[in-house]
Amino acid sequence: MAGKQKAVLLVNVGTPDTPDTTSVRRYLAQFLNDKRVLDMPRLFRKILVNLIIVPFRAPKSARLYQRLWTPEGSPLLLNTEKLAAGLRQQLDASYTVFTAMRYGNPSLKNALERIRRKGFDKIIVFPQFPQYASSTTGTILEFVKNEVESWTESPEIKNIGQFYNHPGFLEAFAENIASCHPETFDHIIFSHHGLPLSHIRKVHPAVAPEHCTCEKQMPEHGKYCYKATCYETTRLLAARLKLDKSRYSIAFQSRFSKNWLRPFTDKVIRELARKGAKRVLVAVPSFTADCLESLVEIGWENKELFKKEGGQELVLVKSLNASETWVQAAAELIRTASRP
Repeated sequence: MAGKQKAVLLVNVGTPDTPDTTSVRRYLAQFLNDKRVLDMPRLFRKILVNLIIVPFRAPKSARLYQRLWTPEGSPLLLNTEKLAAGLRQQLDASYTVFTAMRYGNPSLKNALERIRRKGFDKIIVFPQFPQYASSTTGTILEFVKNEVESWTESPEIKNIGQFYNHPGFLEAFAENIASCHPETFDHIIFSHHGLPLSHIRKVHPAVAPEHCTCEKQMPEHGKYCYKATCYETTRLLAARLKLDKSRYSIAFQSRFSKNWLRPFTDKVIRELARKGAKRVLVAVPSFTADCLESLVEIGWENKELFKKEGGQELVLVKSLNASETWVQAAAELIRTASRP
């Protein structure tokens, strides 16, 4: 292999192989048994996940995946592969792009084994999460580190951490929002994926997440605080779009319990409808690819909720997927990470 050869590893959270209950059960078990996802004592986590959550949640989740599935397969996987294809066009021949899922297939372990066999000089790990969280970016970087440490010959590893404030990422998401003509809507919601409050407390134990100043400005302790970076992402996007503060709200979706980040997206949507909002636009800037949480939870379930409460139209802004601007920005992030 001539010259310095670099493996680019695009990693997203995961997807079941098929939308049936068996595949979904297998996927959920792998996902929820990760100690970084559910941070509780191992025995308690095993009992809770394998005997309570997965058996009851898998059939319901399978029905949702069946609504989401396309003839080509899982949208999350398809969009990740389209991004990889775009990057192969943008990057020079010294880069080889691989895709992987932290849970499910194509598995991260198998992708790393392919990289090991080809003898790359450098691995650029690119988790597809704009804001850092231990349960997303953290678990991917930990898995890669542990795997590569067991190799006889270890290549150099470069990690792309959070990129919520990268100009290219912001431009790509702002373009998608602008294409929906936000000025024609009564209100805009920036809905981020939720996270347990316990995860936030571990990042800055001296500052309670419920009373953190990050809702108004980025605090000194907020660099790796998921809540702080979600609020900062929203402020940066709103500034690019020239949105007045009264025109938008920040919310968190996909909660497992009441002890998660607030305000909850479904509650905000219900309140807006009850206050008379007829048309609401929802952007999801913690997702780089359309998936179950965006297409089903926001695009279908919350749309139905909004109409039930008296609203007329709720529109989901598509995620970045493989837009030209995002492909260019992702390529720039990769080139920057690969420099000495």
